Amino acid sequence: MRWTTGLLVGLGLVLSAWARESDHAENPDALAFVDYMVATHDFDRDQLIMLMGAAKRKDSILKAIQRPAEKAKPWYEYRKLFLTPRSVNGGVEFWDKNAGALARAEEEYGVPAEIIVAIIGIETRYGGNMGRYRVLDALATLAFNYPRRSAFFTKELENYLLLTRDQGIDPLELKGSYAGAMGFGQFIPSSYRTYAVDFSNDGKVDIWNDTTDAIGSVANYLAENGWKPSEPVTVMASPRPNADMTIVNESLEPKWTVAQLAEKGFPTTATVDPEQPANVFSLQTERGKQYWIGLQNLYVITRYNRSRLYAMAVYDLAQEIVKARGGRS
Repeated sequence: MRWTTGLLVGLGLVLSAWARESDHAENPDALAFVDYMVATHDFDRDQLIMLMGAAKRKDSILKAIQRPAEKAKPWYEYRKLFLTPRSVNGGVEFWDKNAGALARAEEEYGVPAEIIVAIIGIETRYGGNMGRYRVLDALATLAFNYPRRSAFFTKELENYLLLTRDQGIDPLELKGSYAGAMGFGQFIPSSYRTYAVDFSNDGKVDIWNDTTDAIGSVANYLAENGWKPSEPVTVMASPRPNADMTIVNESLEPKWTVAQLAEKGFPTTATVDPEQPANVFSLQTERGKQYWIGLQNLYVITRYNRSRLYAMAVYDLAQEIVKARGGRS
């Protein structure tokens, strides 16, 4: 079922089968969205009306987005979700299977292979869990039934329909997360359209089945968001008794320099360029708080997922995978 005139027939059958589960065909916001897509992007109105009817509202999606399971966890519990023997061994296996693509991505984009591997591991268990929701259902549910972030998800639905039309993909076919994230690296549609690349050079961009494209796309995302090749991600700090604790966890963005943070009572435990942009944050361990200096590259990882805990899980998993591989390139 592609974006062709035949789509109407297929959608009619789907809509008939799912009529009791679908409500977007009559949703005023969905109909306004159809008007916008027709006027702005020259979509076929009848196709879009049928598609909105086939898009199912999923209450499980609305519940999931309002209480992400890992958000309230302290670091020592959050870390255990992602740093397991299985995740480390899976990272070694994924790296070994895709060593050539990872080496090329590191060379071309400057992003270390272990960071790429760790992100894919955390996002989808190296492709083992790319999500069970139809992307259309997820985005339509959130665009038209979740007012707090309706504008964001309406824009993502717009991008999703554009990418499926551009790629000749059935918009009913793709599955992803409850938030509409897709593929090995869990790109939302706007990220796909902006950062996904044909790294395998086969004439198409496929982050669902082509690990080479997925690897190149993750690397390109980080590079385009400001990754600094050969620079560290984070270093521990050893706060002095008079340290200014008001700036701890102040911002994901590196608002200070390493030197300024040292002046405020947070010297690093490793040698780092004192002029590097930085911030300071704490992690709750089972033995108390640790203090860290977040550098530019840690901030870039938070551009992938706006969570300091996520970024540190990526960093820690990456280091564990390197150790498990024994330093092999």
